[in-house]
Amino acid sequence: MESFKNQDGKRIVENLIKVIQENRDYLSKIDGEIGDGDHGINMNKGFSICQERIEGKDMNLTEAFKTLAMVLMTEIGGSMGPLYGTMFIEMAKQSKGKEEIDKEVFRQMLASAIKEIQEIGNAKVGDKTLMDTLIPALEAYEAAMDEGFATALEKMSAAAERGKDSTIDLVAKIGRASRLGERSRGVLDAGATSCWLMLKSMADSMVQMV
Repeated sequence: MESFKNQDGKRIVENLIKVIQENRDYLSKIDGEIGDGDHGINMNKGFSICQERIEGKDMNLTEAFKTLAMVLMTEIGGSMGPLYGTMFIEMAKQSKGKEEIDKEVFRQMLASAIKEIQEIGNAKVGDKTLMDTLIPALEAYEAAMDEGFATALEKMSAAAERGKDSTIDLVAKIGRASRLGERSRGVLDAGATSCWLMLKSMADSMVQMV
């Protein structure tokens, strides 16, 4: 199989919720190095609210992503809520009406999410943000699509991790951390890290389904 059913995709969001809950303290610790220290707390709050909203409901991937997006956009603090809300609302839009999620549909979901996030923040690779994770992940995914859906997902996940790791050596150019200048070098970016955790979770879930 080179696709999975949209109707079966709710478990992808359930696994996302679990990974954020498990990494709440880790994300806040990273954020505390050069930020407010509340990234893990805010993310955990949003994903846990989403868990309550989708629990016991018959939802497909599109509906679960939309539910997550609306919670992140409206019910959590910090700068990442609107960014990740935008990410998941775009993924919901691109999957809407699709019975099967194949490698091209997922490419569109990821590409659309990145495009809309860039329009909000104008961040690019090298700015020490979640874009250092997202953009290399999409590029690796697209380059590996001819090798099959599962392989492309695995390469996306690996590239996302490399992108996350690259932020250690970068100086923040956007957001609160940018005020620290050189002092922001030497630690991971919290957004890049949470983004990697989510892309890895999505890839792991989808590889088991295709």
